[in-house]
Amino acid sequence: MTLRYEGIEYVLEKPFREIDESGATLEELSTYNKHYDDAMKAACIMVATMVPELKKSYKDYWPYEICLDLAETFHKKAHQERYEVVKALMACKLKKGDSVCTHVQIMQRYMERLEKPNVSFDKELDIDMVLKYLPPSYDQFILNYHLNKTETTFTQIHNLLQPA
Repeated sequence: MTLRYEGIEYVLEKPFREIDESGATLEELSTYNKHYDDAMKAACIMVATMVPELKKSYKDYWPYEICLDLAETFHKKAHQERYEVVKALMACKLKKGDSVCTHVQIMQRYMERLEKPNVSFDKELDIDMVLKYLPPSYDQFILNYHLNKTETTFTQIHNLLQPA
């Protein structure tokens, strides 16, 4: 927000490049000096707002480089988190004797966790996944559900499954 307010947000998207000042025109020098000043101001603001561990890492970086490095670092973490949640979701089978209510709630939490790293399913797919991981004893319920299909939320499917 501060960078936007200051009108220097462009330094996050445009790398800072040194120029040969001896062969540069006045316009090139002016553009270079403005970008340098804006990038320096942005870097100071960015580093000042970081936790101490990150401050040490980024104190000599330009804003564009900071953004690239942070994006790469957090993209890897988000990818790993998404993988772990999907893996757990796919392993989530209702076992005989377990509570269907708990099963639906667990699956719902996994799907909500997937929304954080920007992975989202439409609500119908969410419900289909819950139904897919029910044991064969729920086959008649699933058949009836598909025959009488209406818009259903997790709460509604949860309530429908309780007496089943």
